Amino acid sequence: MFGLTFDKLIIIAIIAAFLLGPERIPHYAAMLGRFVRKAKELADGAKDRLKDEMGPEFDDIDWKKLNPRQYDPRRIIRDALLDDTPHDPTPSTTTPAMKGSTP
Repeated sequence: MFGLTFDKLIIIAIIAAFLLGPERIPHYAAMLGRFVRKAKELADGAKDRLKDEMGPEFDDIDWKKLNPRQYDPRRIIRDALLDDTPHDPTPSTTTPAMKGSTP
């Protein structure tokens, strides 16, 4: 959650209590609650719209596989180098500079 630990949230709450004072804390807490609720509604709406546009294929997607946190460049390179599948060699073409050269 953006690197926020419980300790940091407590410190932020204590600072907010000092800055806002006891009179304004309920008002700002209600505003924060409305903001969180609206953000959740927007996220759910986007998910529902995506589900409607993709149709039944939406349920077939493995979302954990698409998580960007799982990508490790070292693992990707290692897997590519250790890949045993035969690759289709592309026909080599000679460039005009190579035609006149001798081996």
